[in-house]
Amino acid sequence: MNSHRAFAFILVFRGGGLGTMLRHAINEKSPALVGVNYPWGTMFINILGSLATGLIAGWFALRGHSGQLPRLFLTTGVLGGFTTFSTFSLDASLLLERGDTWAGMAYIVGSAGVGILALFAGLAIMRSLLS
Repeated sequence: MNSHRAFAFILVFRGGGLGTMLRHAINEKSPALVGVNYPWGTMFINILGSLATGLIAGWFALRGHSGQLPRLFLTTGVLGGFTTFSTFSLDASLLLERGDTWAGMAYIVGSAGVGILALFAGLAIMRSLLS
């Protein structure tokens, strides 16, 4: 691995750590602010992460000429650690914006719908193995 590639991995790693710490801080505080009967903290994180991803992607697309490393640190690292939902939102919006409506809808249904079904499958498998 060359030194530029190694440095990129270190930037993503450090950014991811910052993002996960921020996510944990919000999840830790949200029950006291809004209660525990609904995942408000997670929803806030997903929405905030999607907004931040849009702002950062827009900045780099329109003005950012600072190279790949800052983009990796902020989007893949910080926001990837904060929420992968923001990446999902960006990928879906890019498919839809370029007119790939069917691909975009398949991606949305596949990621969210099939992802939830896969989670239930994983829970069922573990329950059967551990009970």
